[in-house]
Amino acid sequence: MRTRLAVVLIVVGVALPGLAKAQPSTALIDAPDAATSSSTQTSSQYEPYVRPGRQVRFRNFTFDLLGPYPMITSAASAGIHQATDNPPEWSEGFDGYARRLGSSYGISVAETTSRYGLAELLKEDTIYYPCQCTGVWPRLKHSVFSSVTGRHGADGHRVLSAPSILSPFAGTFTATYLWYPTRYGAQHAALMGMNGLFAYIGGNISLEFLYGGPHSLLKGRINMLKGTPDQGQQQ
Repeated sequence: MRTRLAVVLIVVGVALPGLAKAQPSTALIDAPDAATSSSTQTSSQYEPYVRPGRQVRFRNFTFDLLGPYPMITSAASAGIHQATDNPPEWSEGFDGYARRLGSSYGISVAETTSRYGLAELLKEDTIYYPCQCTGVWPRLKHSVFSSVTGRHGADGHRVLSAPSILSPFAGTFTATYLWYPTRYGAQHAALMGMNGLFAYIGGNISLEFLYGGPHSLLKGRINMLKGTPDQGQQQ
């Protein structure tokens, strides 16, 4: 657990210097005529940063809550827990897998809801936008940096993001005290939460690198953000 905590602190420490260098970025303007006006813009034309409107934020929330990504990651997580017999109190076979799948998806729901809910409360934009930069290393840094920061204010400047960092722990603490066996406690929830934070960072890295074209599972989310790369992370 101490090793994981040290890695988390290193990730946050790496992000902090970037906050001082981050420039105002761009995002989609959620206006009534945005859908029609976007068709007249080219990929090289971007509006100054404006906090995404309610419709855009809600579409991203529902995609992160109900889209293919949480379903796939929940199924994979349940498979890992099934293979490692975790928790051992849950049976094996189909019944055990179904229970672990429900648990993994429940954690995902609690995490996503808390991240977007806290972001709304703090007026913070935690949506992940693909980097406009090129090269593996700049894009990787952008993915990690964006995972622990969010946009704030009229200019969209980057701030250390409490919603992004704390939401994985909200998901695992919810699971620990609502449906996990009673022998599990805060230490176990914190350990799972750190794993969840790493998974969130890994998910953003995959959003950056694994989009495979118009037939990708991520097509819906990419279309929401089309024309809104994070210019603040250009290298």
